[in-house]
Amino acid sequence: MKLFRISLFLLIACFVLACHKPEPRKPVSYKSGSFLKESVKRNKALLKAEEEAIFEIIERDTANTYLNSSYGLWYHYNVKNSTDTITPQFGDQVTFTYNLRTFSEDTIYSMQEIGVKTYRMDQQRLMTGLREGLKLMKSKEVVTFLIPSSRAYGFYGDKNKIGSDVPLKATVQLNTIKQIKK
Repeated sequence: MKLFRISLFLLIACFVLACHKPEPRKPVSYKSGSFLKESVKRNKALLKAEEEAIFEIIERDTANTYLNSSYGLWYHYNVKNSTDTITPQFGDQVTFTYNLRTFSEDTIYSMQEIGVKTYRMDQQRLMTGLREGLKLMKSKEVVTFLIPSSRAYGFYGDKNKIGSDVPLKATVQLNTIKQIKK
């Protein structure tokens, strides 16, 4: 009889506990989105400061006429090719040389240090500003680009000589364009 009571008590306890609905757990941390908002605000301020630096460079450089591309780059021609009409398209293979400097003209990478590069347009990795700049060029042209950090190496830099959020000045010489039949 005692065993029956204990069994009955355990059975009723199991039913009572089994019918209890589970309570949802509260989140451990609450994300307000403030980090993202602060990041957007910081990036807008950084871009504005870099654009002001670009306009100062353009204002001081009276020897050259600067153009603005739809990619957000400012540039001027050192050597312009007026006879060719072909610019690199998706998949074309180009060979080029370039150097990278800070806005204060300190050389980061020289043309000799980088060497001649071969690149398949939009099919290999390349700094965004440089890739977009190549699309504007014709064979045998030399162009100097003013590249905001968001189009250069951005927040991370190149993990070597270029630090975080560094705008760049690049002088690019496009040697050849080999059109690839599609």
